[in-house]
Parts: sequence; structure tokens; C-alpha cells
Amino acid sequence: MKWTNILLSLAAASLVVSISGCNKEDYPKVEQGRTIAFNKDTREVTLIHDSAMDPQKPVYDVLPPSVFKLPTDPAETGPEPKPGQRMKLDTDKKVIVIFDTKTQKMVNIPITILDLQQSIGKEHPLVYDKDAKKAKKFPVVDKDKKSVTIYSGRQRMLCTFSVPDEYIGYPESTWDAGDEVRLTYRTPGQSLRFMNISKTDIFKR
Repeated sequence: MKWTNILLSLAAASLVVSISGCNKEDYPKVEQGRTIAFNKDTREVTLIHDSAMDPQKPVYDVLPPSVFKLPTDPAETGPEPKPGQRMKLDTDKKVIVIFDTKTQKMVNIPITILDLQQSIGKEHPLVYDKDAKKAKKFPVVDKDKKSVTIYSGRQRMLCTFSVPDEYIGYPESTWDAGDEVRLTYRTPGQSLRFMNISKTDIFKR
């Protein structure tokens, strides 16, 4: 129930800001995006803003990244976010978009698709271990074959592809999609409420 309350508060804050014509500075602002880094020691989350704000077709493209500290009140904080640098996987255009932590820029990497399985639900045997009752670990990086296997729950897609030589040595998190998060704030850099959308059942995608 705690995470539901946080989510309702975030949604209410977003609605109030959108319909209020005056004194918008009195209301919390809302930030939503994908986590690219999380520092457990400082409790700072770094995210790429979703400019579309469409849960089915998000567009993570706003630079520079935003950095926020988690709320000081534990009751206003959802599960800690998992970071990842994959912003988009487009099998039609055969490209994967990542946030390059070295250059601090978005990079479009051409891919060669080796295998593509579609209409793969979260409990499909290819991605879910029924005996262990848990999801299989992705991404899977095979440096010998220079291939990466990714499962996208939103796209219901299991895809194996190869990448140019210069990218196969990148960290595994490069190919992973970080958790989607939503937060409210008044002071830039300090969140008041924090919701990990990816780890909240009613919004899990």
C-alpha cells in the first residue's frame, strides 16, 4: 500500500500542476525518466527525462541527465532504482540507442539481428525459469560471438544481435534498460517523493 500511496501522490501533483493557472511555483514539479546511474552511498539517482511522457512509447532523449537525491523521508521512497544505459531498441531500423557514460551523449549503434522472438510474455519459458520461479537474467553478452541478447517486456521481444567490435567490450549495463522512475520536487536536485515505476506491480512493464 505504501507504494500505491506514493504513486497517487505523484499523480495528484502532476495533475495539479497541469491544471493550475496561477502560483505553479507553490506545487511540486514532476520528473519522469529512465535511470542511467545510482549512487547508493549518496543516494543520488541520475536519469534521462522522458520527453513524450507516454507509457507505451517513451522517448528518453533529454540531455544533460537530471540528478536527484532520494527523499529524506523513507516513507516517501520506493525501491532503489536499477541503472542501465539502453534507451531504445529498434529492430525495424536495426539500431540500438544507448547513453554513453564516457562521452555523456546518446549514441545510435547499428546492429545485425541474429535472432528475433516476438510476442514473448514475461512468463514465457525463454525468459522465465518456472522451477526457480524467477525471471532469467538479461542482457546476455557473448564476447566471443560479439553478440548481445536482450529481453524487452514492453516490446514483448527477445532479440539477439551483434554489434561493431568497438562496442562489445562496453559494460553489461550498456545493453540493459534502467528502471523507469517518477519523482516530485520543489528544489532542483532534491526529490520529495520517489516512485520506481518498473518495480511497482500496478505499473510494471
